Amino acid sequence: MTESASPYMSHPRIMVLGVQPGAPPFRIVEIDGQVVGAARTVTDVLHAAAASGITIHDLDDPDVIRWVGGDKLTWTVRGAHRRRRHESERP
Repeated sequence: MTESASPYMSHPRIMVLGVQPGAPPFRIVEIDGQVVGAARTVTDVLHAAAASGITIHDLDDPDVIRWVGGDKLTWTVRGAHRRRRHESERP
């Protein structure tokens, strides 16, 4: 039997979940299905991976890392700019 590509998505060791509101906003990082902490920057994700013995060579490799709710450049809550502007316009 030959090995073929699976029709299912791979399960990367690292998952970076969507941006959470905070001061500053942050993203939860999971490694091997366990929450390992919060990241406020890409550097925080790299440090968490290194602490677990994982070297990331390509932040866009879906077999290694999955970015949920945005990509490696997404570090603000969606619509936060619009909400802040709208709140400042209130009487």
